[in-house]
Amino acid sequence: MGENLVIVESPAKAKTIGKFLGEGFTVKSSFGHIRDLASNTLSVDLENGYEPNYVISDDKKKVVSELKSLSKKASVIWLASDEDREGEAIAWHLSEALKLDPAKIKRIVFHEITKEAIESAVESPREIDMNLVMAQQARRVLDRIVGFQLSPLLWKKVKPKLSAGRVQSVAVRLIVEREREILAFIPKSQFKIEGLFHPDGVKASIKVKAEIPEKFEGEKEALSILDSCKNTSFKIVSVEEKDAKRSPSPPFTTSTLQQEASRKLGFSLNQTMRVAQSLYESGHITYMRTDSVNLSKLALGTAKQVVTDLYGKEYSKTRQYSTKSKGAQEAHEAIRPTYLSNIEIEGSPQEKKLYNLIWKRTVASQMADASILRTEIAIGSENLSSRFTATADRVKFDGFLKVYTESSDEDQEESAAAFNLPELKEGQKMNVINITASEKFTQKPPRYSEASLVKKLEELGIGRPSTYAPTISTIVQRGYVTKDNRPGFERSCKVFTLEKETISNSTIKEKWGAEKGRLFPEDIGMLVTDFLVENFESELDYGFTAKVEEQFDIVAQGKLKWNKLIDDFYKPFSKKVEETLQESRPKNAERELGIDPNTGKKVIVRLGRFGPLAQIGDSEDPEKRFVSLAKGQLLETITLKEALQLFALPRTIGEYKEKEVIASSGRFGPYIKYNGKFISLPKEYSPYTVELDTAATIIEESIKKEQQKQIKSFPEEGIDILNGRFGPYIKKGKQNYKIPKGKDPASLDLESVLKIIEESPDKPAKKR
Repeated sequence: MGENLVIVESPAKAKTIGKFLGEGFTVKSSFGHIRDLASNTLSVDLENGYEPNYVISDDKKKVVSELKSLSKKASVIWLASDEDREGEAIAWHLSEALKLDPAKIKRIVFHEITKEAIESAVESPREIDMNLVMAQQARRVLDRIVGFQLSPLLWKKVKPKLSAGRVQSVAVRLIVEREREILAFIPKSQFKIEGLFHPDGVKASIKVKAEIPEKFEGEKEALSILDSCKNTSFKIVSVEEKDAKRSPSPPFTTSTLQQEASRKLGFSLNQTMRVAQSLYESGHITYMRTDSVNLSKLALGTAKQVVTDLYGKEYSKTRQYSTKSKGAQEAHEAIRPTYLSNIEIEGSPQEKKLYNLIWKRTVASQMADASILRTEIAIGSENLSSRFTATADRVKFDGFLKVYTESSDEDQEESAAAFNLPELKEGQKMNVINITASEKFTQKPPRYSEASLVKKLEELGIGRPSTYAPTISTIVQRGYVTKDNRPGFERSCKVFTLEKETISNSTIKEKWGAEKGRLFPEDIGMLVTDFLVENFESELDYGFTAKVEEQFDIVAQGKLKWNKLIDDFYKPFSKKVEETLQESRPKNAERELGIDPNTGKKVIVRLGRFGPLAQIGDSEDPEKRFVSLAKGQLLETITLKEALQLFALPRTIGEYKEKEVIASSGRFGPYIKYNGKFISLPKEYSPYTVELDTAATIIEESIKKEQQKQIKSFPEEGIDILNGRFGPYIKKGKQNYKIPKGKDPASLDLESVLKIIEESPDKPAKKR
């Protein structure tokens, strides 16, 4: 082998780097961290400076053995892990676990995997930055201490098998507090008044839509406005034209990439980071964990050339953005394509989409401002003190808008403005076509999406680019929060219309409350948050959590000893844990709702072993009945009526073809049970109200589907040939077998089927 051993974190990165280094270099992967704190113990020596006890995990022992063997033969070991704190820590752990000779170690970093960047890194190696390593160690040790101190406390005071974390508990708190804002919110009715006008002296087809900017309380006030609009003439009171400019957003940081990929592509945070990692390791983009919006001089020059070549010189404007996020760490570049001249790349559909987003954002950041002419007209009459206004934006020069427009967190209500205003002048008469007063309700605060939660955490200075995705994944996996869609409800809204001097009224149905991909707290998340806020208010304070992040940054700068940071936190924290253990009462999640009219027994809701449930009868009652709460129901808001309705299931609907039909709900949603089979109930039907005729139709459809599923059967051998999601397959017992391409499933005989089964490779046992 060559004299040089290069160690990186991933096989994909090793493959890409190997192409650039060529002969004389052996590139190997450590497959991420090779050692960590032991999982089954605290692994932190609280008595001796909080020294961590690191162990090599079982699944990495073979990798470590191979790397040790290779490192002994190499004269130079290049540690080429990522350029952030996590990467620096991996490099240090490698040097420690492999017992490398410091004289043989060379640490290299690069923020893009290109031939130029790799060669430049090799020409200017450095030593492992122990300040960065200790900053990462401080985070790891502090998080382990918090987890190991709080989790047993939660087991005793709330519920077994719970866990808590320094950043995750704060994230759950944000979601819980937003939920309580929503629960306390009372929608207020207001009326929005809009007018549709035809300007005098122009074609009849030209119409201008305008609205009164203020909202009006109650229908009496709205009707008064409409009355004032009767038998009166309207004219244009003013026409104003203003030039405006729009500037592009800066290139992507980790959090802004996560937010935009969520809004524009529908990617989850984990999905975004996984795809970005793949793009980076393939050499398509720069390093994807960064707080920085800076671009290198080379990137700025390339961007100028690309913009000029593709769109023309007038579209180019070189910009260097400065990073404003709290505690931005390490002087990285923003996320950008490594070669801006590559408009498209080879890769998976997800990789192509994310690369395209990054390319557009980067190129747009180096383009000219958009020039916009904003026209605003005011329409008024002598009888009316309020004025109708219409606004239109006309793009005079599109600039960066030619390539990219940033999306927003919340859906914007469509404006009543006309976007193509005709030529209008002051004093011009405006003929009324109709004027409407529509009832609108004030909107509740929006629940967090993954993207908006990341934005909020970043605003508060909590967490870092590498922590957002795992934090949100953790709180979902642990059942504190659920990511869900809710269908919303219909409500009636009044509409009053003035047309030809007559006011008519009508009612329209409006859908409200529908939410997609939002984060909802579960009962256990609310309970744990209440307990922690009550007993550890300062530790769950947003400002305190952000201050700890700032201290990690100070450690990274070498201005604070890592174990001093831990000590300042641990001593008051452990004392508080001890006091809470002694003094705090267990948090009992139980509410009495009232009395069951049928039995006269108490109805309570509580947190059970398998989640929230409703119960009829005391805990000592041998005939007590209980049922799980439905999806979306919370212990603190469920009503007696809603709880009693849960006991109506399972519900016997009747008989179909002399067999009983039962409607109920289970782990996977509402269903119909018929002839020993469970058939999912479509979303538009409720198990509480579905009728026998509807159920019979659903049953027949299910039977028909089942019949179509079976292509052929060999009952004596217990073998079926079936249609599946991914095409026809053979099923024998619990095993499925793929049918080779080119074979017609319907024409297979028993001998052919047995041969396919015999020749099929054995499937490896699935790892847990």
